[in-house]
Amino acid sequence: MSAQRLGIVGGSGIYDLPGLTDTRWQRVDTPWGEPSDEYFLGQLGDLELVFLPRHGRGHRIPPSELNFRANIAGFKSLGVTDLLSLSAVGSLREDLPPGMFVVVDQFIDRTAGRASSFFGTGLVAHVSMAHPVCGRLGGHLQATLEGMGLPSVRGGTYLAMEGPQFSTFAESQLYRSWQCDVIGMTNVPEAKLAREAEICYASVAMVTDFDCWHPAHDAVTVDAIIGVLLGNAANAQRLVVGLAARVGGDADAAACACRHALDHALITAPAARDPALVEKLRVVAGRVL
Repeated sequence: MSAQRLGIVGGSGIYDLPGLTDTRWQRVDTPWGEPSDEYFLGQLGDLELVFLPRHGRGHRIPPSELNFRANIAGFKSLGVTDLLSLSAVGSLREDLPPGMFVVVDQFIDRTAGRASSFFGTGLVAHVSMAHPVCGRLGGHLQATLEGMGLPSVRGGTYLAMEGPQFSTFAESQLYRSWQCDVIGMTNVPEAKLAREAEICYASVAMVTDFDCWHPAHDAVTVDAIIGVLLGNAANAQRLVVGLAARVGGDADAAACACRHALDHALITAPAARDPALVEKLRVVAGRVL
């Protein structure tokens, strides 16, 4: 049995993954409330997979109302060590057309009012987000995508917008001037919380459309996005299978810096820590508490 456990957060299509056995849905309660849905667990070879439909089955929850803290805390409580984010994005570059897979490595946060930390008054912590995704896991993703022969690029900046509306033309042009590559609504604060929970996190952004800056795509439609997503469903399944093989056989995973992100992050003196918050944090930060 592998020491790793791979989590996947994203849309549908993972439930009937070829070769997945011992499947079951499991409810998880967290100190931060309910996750988006039950978690779907299964065995793929020697590796256990844990999948969460980010917006709930049937896509019930909009980006602004996702309980990101509960989602990540649920993954942590189920023993997930590596977390793959699959998300639909708009492209801000001509050379990243619909159908392209982008292994994101940076984020710019333009969200508003989302709870972005497990920590707070009573126990303060500061983790580094200079490199917000796991380079080791990103390398596995790159190798898997290349092995599949899919159109992909390693590296890219993801502009996280609040939504649920799509961008205005002026916003789209502004983000292009910032040299952002793709735009989406869900990877922040997801990536920040995964870092605080010491889970290795990597994101594959699946381009579904050119954002409204493009003269041929001045009106992004949900129908067009869903069409591309359905076409990518089989590729997403193959990606998970290929990634699982690499994650399960990674002998260097335990030494990954992501899994020690809290080593020097807690700043509140032990005597000044709020006991209730300390207890609440045990599910995500128990290693250092």
